[in-house]
Amino acid sequence: MPDTRAVPAPAPATGSGLRSRSLFRLRRSVLVPLTAAVVLVAGTGGWYAAGGGRSTVGPAPAVDPGEQVAPLARSLHLPWPREGQASVAVEGIGSLGTRGEQKPVPIASVTKVMTAYVILKGHPMGADAPGATVVADRQAADESYSSVETTAPVLAGREYTQRRLLELMMVPSGNNVARLLARWDAGEEKAFVAKMNRAAAGLGMRATTYTGVSGMETSTRSTAEDQLRLARAAMKDPAFRRIVATASVTAPGTGVTFRNTNKLLGRDGVIGLKTGSSTPAGGNLVWATTQEVAGVSRLVLGVVLHQRAGTTPTEGSAAAHEAGHALITAVRADLPAAANRA
Repeated sequence: MPDTRAVPAPAPATGSGLRSRSLFRLRRSVLVPLTAAVVLVAGTGGWYAAGGGRSTVGPAPAVDPGEQVAPLARSLHLPWPREGQASVAVEGIGSLGTRGEQKPVPIASVTKVMTAYVILKGHPMGADAPGATVVADRQAADESYSSVETTAPVLAGREYTQRRLLELMMVPSGNNVARLLARWDAGEEKAFVAKMNRAAAGLGMRATTYTGVSGMETSTRSTAEDQLRLARAAMKDPAFRRIVATASVTAPGTGVTFRNTNKLLGRDGVIGLKTGSSTPAGGNLVWATTQEVAGVSRLVLGVVLHQRAGTTPTEGSAAAHEAGHALITAVRADLPAAANRA
């Protein structure tokens, strides 16, 4: 990395949306291939309010990950992952349970959910508004060329809308864009990280510590319950919902388009949310889906962390997607009947 922000050599890089080298012959390439020295990361996701029946479009899910398990959960037989940790809750119904020891673990690019949350708290914007104008600095542009982490191409001195930068951070999980937004908001990344930790404390995320804005740092740690709490808060913002639901985004000035790499998006009612993986973090997935229960479209939120930790990011990501998909399909299949029994 040619700028002043040093990345420890032994730490695996984080980010998402890995692409083959053939896709990027331009110097401003993004999502670089795996190198022999560094393990890259995959992960992204998104959601927006949607549903059938009486849609719950406006408000965030009225669930608290720390609340008691809903009575109907006792009649559900969810396929909880055998490793790591997981938590699931349903809007208007409550928690469906938590599995695994809720000890803080690295969360890789899931970190960017808090980065986006803090940016939008400080710079609110309408659901479809472009937001403020941000000028990309030389550091962010130089980091576009990194061969040790997932990045998104930005050009020094070019003006970008706040929305486009948030999309480039959340869809292909551009680490350099996360750091650019942090500097724009707080002047320096350290000051922005302090904001992230204050926000976490305000949300009651007692087991969470942020040490960076992108997820590169393995010292950024959290739990499934805490990340579910954050997802609930973040989804109150219509702009956040639209941004993380973006299916694809094109980097201005480069013509390079990235698709959202959340493999579950658009299937089985899935409308988000964010994935991230690295060797120490394993595969991580924060997901959102909808299911009609007694004529009301309910939002279901879930978090799966630390799947296949210690393997490759690809293997971890696949395991997280598999675990998330199993929970999603089971909840959607059994929740309506369980609600009727209750």
